[in-house]
Amino acid sequence: MPREFSRTRRVAQLVQRELAKLLAKQVNDPRIGFVTVTSVELSKDLKHAKVYVTRLNQEENSASKEQLLTVLTHASGFLRRELSHDLNLRVSPTLSFYYDTSIENGNKLSKLIESATHPDIDVTSKG
Repeated sequence: MPREFSRTRRVAQLVQRELAKLLAKQVNDPRIGFVTVTSVELSKDLKHAKVYVTRLNQEENSASKEQLLTVLTHASGFLRRELSHDLNLRVSPTLSFYYDTSIENGNKLSKLIESATHPDIDVTSKG
């Protein structure tokens, strides 16, 4: 019978927290802006990690989504090395970055619902 809270899941949460810290404090690239790690999925052998990121506020000098993923992929070796030092894992996972659009989709959906319930509100404007 599988456990409710597996080791893979615990390590994934730990990797998520450490990556968020590293991106906030160690990666000094203005193209990244304010990046949030929304989730991490680890393979069962802990060798591969899918890292889902999003950017809460789009700054003028920040990169597009594709550029953001390219910058993060380029920094993945550094991030992987720092993770291995911080977490003391036997194997440090290979990091693959993906852009998480769930927050943007949620905001769009909220605006559509608001426009349906309050037709006098203009949802096409930003803000």
